[in-house]
Amino acid sequence: MNATAAATAATFSAIGTTNTILVTDPGTLDDAVAIASRHLVELDRAVSRFRPDSEVSLLAVRARRAPAESFLSPTFAAYLGAALRVARLTGGLVDPTVGSALVAGGYDDDLDAVRARPDFHQTRIGSVPHWHTVQLNPSGRRVTVAAGTLIDLGATAKAHAADTIAQLLTARLPGGFVVNLGGDVAVSGSPPPQGWSIGIDGADGVTRQVVTSTGQAIATSSTQRRVWTVDGTTRHHIVDPRTGHTAPAVWAQVSCAAATCLEANAASTAAIVLGDDAPAWLEANGIPARLDAADARVVTTTGWPAGTSRAA
Repeated sequence: MNATAAATAATFSAIGTTNTILVTDPGTLDDAVAIASRHLVELDRAVSRFRPDSEVSLLAVRARRAPAESFLSPTFAAYLGAALRVARLTGGLVDPTVGSALVAGGYDDDLDAVRARPDFHQTRIGSVPHWHTVQLNPSGRRVTVAAGTLIDLGATAKAHAADTIAQLLTARLPGGFVVNLGGDVAVSGSPPPQGWSIGIDGADGVTRQVVTSTGQAIATSSTQRRVWTVDGTTRHHIVDPRTGHTAPAVWAQVSCAAATCLEANAASTAAIVLGDDAPAWLEANGIPARLDAADARVVTTTGWPAGTSRAA
């Protein structure tokens, strides 16, 4: 996903993806990138499951054989709280306790390392303790988890980071901003007069559609980008928490619009999990969306810009 307008942009790498900051006031760009970079460093230290020293990894070690509890940094607490809100909103379709299922399916390291293997042989299905077993105390600074829990915030952290950074930029700097973290796009401040033009890109880098945002966040979930080989077949990173298995790749990607990037990404991830049932679910929840099917069909729901077919 890309965003363009009469703006100045900078691109940098962090949290395993490519990120772009756009500003309407060129004089704020360096400060905006510095603010974003600092926040992403804190986020990686707190919730990366690929770092043995992260809070997520240390909690998983404690919970390996028995229930465990831990005090949380403000960053981990905020991002875990956001993930649990998403789990409630989606009825558990997006669940932060799928980490063990991802590891069992071969996604146990940085994606480049996983892809570098010739193949992965899966011997088990990882357990999904489910989000309601994660208990944050009223202060939000201490958590208790069930035995075998490995928290994975891959479905929420990047989107919540886009929202958080966008808010930080508006609070500290003048002008308008787009925060694009690997395709999760949040906007804040004063947009250009014509709004922000946001491209919906496929896994091949081709722009499928350009939409205009004057304040809406947009997120895309894909079954084509984060992929690797398991027992000779292609596997993607979105797990159905109801089964512990990889969600069926009915949709190549789903793009959703919402008031926040966290909500947009929650909807797009839930749509991947739901498969054929996704258009009806999105319509029932009033979520504008574009669904690109694996067979090249395109379906949209009410509120998504014209130019593609509509949901039945």
